[in-house]
Parts: sequence; C-alpha cells; structure tokens
Amino acid sequence: MAYDVDLFVIGAGSGGVRASRIAAQLGARVMVAENQQLGGTCVNLGCVPKKMLVYSASYADDFEQASAYGWSATEPRFDWPTLLANKNREIARLNRVYGELLDKAGVRTVQGTARLLDAHTVEVDTADGPRRYSAEHILIATGCEPQLPDIPGIEHAISSDQAFHLPRLPERVIVAGGGYIATEFSGVFHGLGARVSQLYRGDLFLRGFDDSVRRHLREQLTLKGLDLQFNADIVRIEKRADSSLAVQLKDGRVLDADCVLFATGRRPRLGGLGLEATRVQLDERGFIAVDERFRTHEPSIHAVGDVIGRVQLTPVALAEGMALARLLFKPEDYRPLDYTLIPTAVFSLPNIGTVGLTEAAARKAGFELRVFESRFKPLKLTLTDSKESTFLKLVVDARSDRVLGCHMVGPDAGEVIQGLAVALKAGATKAIFDDTIGIHPTTAEEFVTMRTPVAG
Repeated sequence: MAYDVDLFVIGAGSGGVRASRIAAQLGARVMVAENQQLGGTCVNLGCVPKKMLVYSASYADDFEQASAYGWSATEPRFDWPTLLANKNREIARLNRVYGELLDKAGVRTVQGTARLLDAHTVEVDTADGPRRYSAEHILIATGCEPQLPDIPGIEHAISSDQAFHLPRLPERVIVAGGGYIATEFSGVFHGLGARVSQLYRGDLFLRGFDDSVRRHLREQLTLKGLDLQFNADIVRIEKRADSSLAVQLKDGRVLDADCVLFATGRRPRLGGLGLEATRVQLDERGFIAVDERFRTHEPSIHAVGDVIGRVQLTPVALAEGMALARLLFKPEDYRPLDYTLIPTAVFSLPNIGTVGLTEAAARKAGFELRVFESRFKPLKLTLTDSKESTFLKLVVDARSDRVLGCHMVGPDAGEVIQGLAVALKAGATKAIFDDTIGIHPTTAEEFVTMRTPVAG
C-alpha cells in the first residue's frame, strides 16, 4: 500500500530529531510530531539549561578566589530573574535552530500530541483538530519525565522540570535523591547562596559510580558547607501558613524548607501514546522493549532514546537515532551501536568525569587489577584558602596492562575525560599512558604521570 510518509517520528527530542534529519537526508519522506518545544528534555529541561545554572553557581568560588590573585571588587550580588531570563532567551533560540534544521533537511513538523491507532497509523491532535497520517515505519522517541513518590504533601514539592522556572531563588532548599540530577541541583542552589540539604535514603549517593569518586565528592561538598544527609527518607510534607514547608523524615525529625525538590527517578513518557492499539510491549522496568535493532514487538514500530531505558544520555539517544535511520534507509551503512566505554559527567561542583569500569565492577568481572589514585590541590587554588582537592583514578588490567577505567573529580572533569575516552576506545595500555608526555602545568597531566599503584 502507499503510505503518507516513510517514517513518522513521535517526539522531537535528541533521538527523534537526529533520526528524522538523517532519514530525510537519505531520501525518506519524514514527519515528526511534538507537543512541546523542539529539542526535548536536553535542550529545554535538562543538559543545556542545567549547565547554564551550574556555570552561574560556579562563579561564587571564582569571586571568592579572585582576591588571592590581586583582584578587588565590590561585593558581588546575584539576581535569579536575570539568570532565568537569559537562560530562557537562549533556549528559545535553540528551539528555533532545531526547527530550522528539520526544515532544511526536508522534515515536516507537526505540532500536537500523537497517538498510535495501529501499526501504521498515527493521529495527531493539532490546534486545527485531529489529523491522521499513515507511515511505513513509526519511531517512538518520547523520552522520560520525572517521577515523584506517592507521599502525603507531595503536591508541595517540585521536580527538576519546575526548578528551571522558579519565580525566585528559595533561601532553604531540600533536595531529595542520590543520583546525578539531585547532586547537580544541590550544587547549583548551594552555589547561588541557598542553604541546602541533600537527603538520600541510602548510605552514599551516586550509586554506580566508582566508590572512591563517591567518597571524594562527599568530602568536597561537605567542606563547601553543603549539608549531606544519608539514610534519610522523607515521609510527609506539610505547608505552613507562612508558605514554608515542614518536611518530616522517616526517623521522626522535621526539617524546615522553602522548597523541596525531588529527583528520585524518571519514567518513560508513554501516557496517551496508544500502545494498546499495537503489539508494542514494555519490559519489566516499564520501558518500551526493543531488540538490538530498536524494533518493538510490532515490526513497523521502533523506539530509541530514554524511552527504551538503555543508557539515558543525550549522546546515546543521538547515536541510536542515527543508527536507526541508516538501518531503515541505507542499511549498507548501518553499524550496531557499541554501549561499552560510554563517557559521562556529573556537573556537580566540583565536576565528575568517568569512562570505563569502576574498580568494583572490574573486580566483579574477574580482572586482576592495578589501581592508581592521585589527590592534590590544583595549581589554581594554591594561592587561596580553598581546601578543595582534585581526585584522579586509573583502573588497569594487571595481565594485559589495558586501562579499564578513568575517573576524575575536579574542575572541567568532563572535558578531560572526553579525550581519555578516545584512548580507552582505542585499547590504550598503562604503558601508553606512561609514554605520553603531559601538558604542564595542568591537572590532566596527572593521568600520564601516576606511577605507583595504591592497590594490586
């Protein structure tokens, strides 16, 4: 039969936009439906605006440390509305850029909420009424959304989505969660001058990261005055007459706050999608189940990005979208996606950068290890009273000498680790690291000068 389009994409986030553009460039007729702003979570409520807030918060340390280098200035003053207005203007520009990219590629964009009617038909509720489109292939790229716990008073809390649009900077903030989103927002609010308590129900935050990294960041954040409370769980939130919040913990304590931000998990955005009209199935975690080629149980319907729950990172969604477009419309260029050695960063203050195996994961996998660690005060801080230190770690296979993991806590850790990810992808050994001449004086050179293992 003849279809209206070759590919209909539901969701114009990172994965959906990339798949749409590449497919169109390969000659496919493509439409994409989006019911919010173009760019998805990353552009509008994630990576980009969050990094802007992190940059803003980092200036607090810069102002404090500048006097050691001879700078004198009046007392700095922060204005939250100015930050938000500038952030919103940049996000609006990026929304337009995404629209232009789709237009130039020949992709038709439909504004509205899409719903599956069957394996080849999509209905979009537009401002002008419902529209139906048939497609040979359908791609679901709707991403994820914050999931808040079901506790009394949860309506008084906010998610990370709402944190980008607060009308004013709260004075007392409680951040619930131990993942990277919670840790990043704790650092943002603290750096901007709020009194912050981060609560996590486990023993130590950032589960899944290297244990040495987790402990080092805990020490650094505590030194900065951020209140970290572990084995702490919120069971109730009450709003007082003065609009402040009483936050009751499982252990009976009550904490005062002006804002409570929950960053305790995200769920796939599937509401109203019409999956029940198809053979698409969910996995045991509630994400869309796909095979190694991103195909659902309905052969004509595919899914990529956060909604499939593999590795929930923007560059991964981009890679998945590109791979699927090639698979469908130029299969001779298709290459299966390699999910190993994916570098990542946490934009805490200080930052985390990591690629490869943690020490614990490497030992569990049966490797005999040599482990190298370095802690030091970076050169920039030597003239200041700052107690902040940088941490670097290499996890090495003792038998093959191959570097299995690189981990860092310190300024610009993500920038440093990105380059090392290339080395690990290429199979670099510790001997190659040792033979590489460092750039002096930099923090990154420490990765090629560590000689004495702390373990192994």
